[in-house]
Amino acid sequence: MNALIDPQTSKVKVEDLGKGIARISLNRPGKLNALDDEMYAGLRHVFEAVNHDRSVRAVLLTGEGRGFCGGSDVNKMLNHDLVTGRTRLQRRHAVIQAVSAVEKPVVAAVRGPVAGIGFSLAMACDLVIASDTAYFKHTFRNVGLVPDGGAIYFLCQQLGVGRAKELVYTGRRLPAEEALDWGIVQGVVADTELENRARELVSELAAGPTLALALTKKLFRAAANASLDTALEIESFAAGVARASGDHAEGVNAFRQKRPPEFKGE
Repeated sequence: MNALIDPQTSKVKVEDLGKGIARISLNRPGKLNALDDEMYAGLRHVFEAVNHDRSVRAVLLTGEGRGFCGGSDVNKMLNHDLVTGRTRLQRRHAVIQAVSAVEKPVVAAVRGPVAGIGFSLAMACDLVIASDTAYFKHTFRNVGLVPDGGAIYFLCQQLGVGRAKELVYTGRRLPAEEALDWGIVQGVVADTELENRARELVSELAAGPTLALALTKKLFRAAANASLDTALEIESFAAGVARASGDHAEGVNAFRQKRPPEFKGE
């Protein structure tokens, strides 16, 4: 595996599992792997490097500790205005695009919370194996924001509009078994078996015709009704408006003060 894949941050780990498999893990377990700017930069660098490393044939993406990813770091959300917030969101989009576009099969192994942009990150992968402890949720409504990371794009692709709206509007948890029924994950296993099952699957893919799989991946992406780039651009404008709203400020303040938010639709 090429040394240039080094993420240059301890919050993202890369391991060579042999047989052309790279294991990439989010490594901020004390914060449920909530993504900060350093982690976004590390993930983008790693996936772009993996894409150009011919020795890597397949990727396993996971999270250290008891959760895959709790979303973005909420405590820094109010530090941005319309302009800087849009720039920050574009950096997130670059990560989602790097994961989605990498010309290798990518398997996500998830446990515990798979929330917010962590949900989008998992859905940007090709296949998802879940621990029976995993649950999926989009709770942007709780902080007065619209979903980001291409969430609407991925949910509508995989679930259809009705189920996507129900998840986003209510912000409810989707347990692993229900996620399996809905087609979001391709398997649910006991938590102790998660790593083994994910490695079995990614090993099978790495041993396959990876050029054909890369081309097939492009076909799946092209088959969508709208391009990911278009969906992300529309999302950027909607997210900018939401970020400037009073409800967003109220949602973040309520989160910090550990009280229910009082939204006003403003």
